[in-house]
Amino acid sequence: MFEVSIQAPLGEFNLDASFRSESMVTALSGPSGSGKSSIVAAIGGLVKPKRGKIAVNGHTLFDSDARLAVPPHKRGMRIVFQESRLFPHFTVAQNLMFGRWLAGKKRDAQFDEVVALLGIEPLLSRRPRKLSGGERQRVAIGRALLADPQALLLDEPLASLDAARKEEIIPYLTRLVLSAKIPVLYVSHANDEIERLAQTVVKIDGGRVTEIKKH
Repeated sequence: MFEVSIQAPLGEFNLDASFRSESMVTALSGPSGSGKSSIVAAIGGLVKPKRGKIAVNGHTLFDSDARLAVPPHKRGMRIVFQESRLFPHFTVAQNLMFGRWLAGKKRDAQFDEVVALLGIEPLLSRRPRKLSGGERQRVAIGRALLADPQALLLDEPLASLDAARKEEIIPYLTRLVLSAKIPVLYVSHANDEIERLAQTVVKIDGGRVTEIKKH
C-alpha cells in the first residue's frame, strides 16, 4: 500500500527513511521531532524530498530519478492534522459537503454512510465552535473520507485531546479502519493508540527507520 524511500534535509538532521507496508493501517511511531510528520508531508506532496521515491497503491507519486512529482491536488491523499482545521463559518454538514465538492460529487449515499460511521448525525447543524475536540476531529476525518481519497493520512489526530476525549474518539477510529477500503497511515507517539489501530508499525527516530513490526 505504502512504498517510501526518501532523503530530505530537515534542519538539524537529514530525513533518510525507507519502508514498505501492505497493511490497511500503517503506523508511524516515534518521539516528537523524529520526522514522522515530514514523511506524511512528503507523501501528501507538501514537502518535496531531495531524492527518492514514493508510491501509494501502486501509483508512483514521486520519483527523483524519473523527475516525477505529482502535484498535491492530484495525488488523492487527504491529511487530517492535530487541529481539525474546519471552516468556522460552515456548519458540520457544510464542512462535510466540502469534501464531496472536492470529489466532484453531491450529497449521496456515501455521505449518509460516513455520517453514520462516525456518529456525527446529531452534529450536522452545529458550527465547529459548538463541538468538543473529539467531535471536531470526527468531522475532519469525515470530510477527508468524503473527498474519495486514495489514502488517508492521519497526522497525530488525537494529540491535542485529553484522555477522556481520546477514549471518546478511538471507537470511531476503530470502526473507520475496519470499514474503510483505503489504506490509512496513522502517525502517533502513543503506543496504546497504535496497538489498537495498526497492523504494521514503522518506528522512526532521528529521521531514520529503526524498526518495522507487524501485529
